[in-house]
Amino acid sequence: MLVGYARVSTTEQKLDRQIDQLVAAGVDKRNIYQEKVTGTRRDRPELKRMLDELQAGDVVIIADLTRISRSTKDLLEIVDAIKSKEACIRSLKDTWLDTTSENPYNAFLLTVMSGLSQLERDLISVRVKEGLDSAKKRGRFGGRPSKSNEKAPTIAALAKGGMRITDIAKETGLSRSTVNRILGKQK
Repeated sequence: MLVGYARVSTTEQKLDRQIDQLVAAGVDKRNIYQEKVTGTRRDRPELKRMLDELQAGDVVIIADLTRISRSTKDLLEIVDAIKSKEACIRSLKDTWLDTTSENPYNAFLLTVMSGLSQLERDLISVRVKEGLDSAKKRGRFGGRPSKSNEKAPTIAALAKGGMRITDIAKETGLSRSTVNRILGKQK
């Protein structure tokens, strides 16, 4: 039986693309395990349930490697767990990840290519950290602009007008501690 596994990292992301790919590959929608949880966590309930329910002869189909694993060690452990159930795994995107045949090159390619995938993720992480460090040196910090920065002029005007901190907080929708912090910076 074909069994699918689809995962996205956050609840805002959609599984539709992966599910469409799995169905197009012949997986019955009722046999697709789906979850919205970061791949860096080893504790993924639907992945565990899928591994527990696998039977001999089943083939796990994934859209791509990053949906089931985020590290070489994790991938190799998952593949071993699938093999221990006498089942196989096949990736639609990463064609080298296919244990459905007894080709000895499959195990070799699995190890090499998963190592390369891990290297790519590590390099991206290093570049992101370097970019953030570079931006910090220039006085820029990542993330969404603070709402309190936008409201600072309003807070200052309300405070000069004699409004109490509690009332300013209600008016602006900010906490009292945020209002105090903004006013403290302006002194």
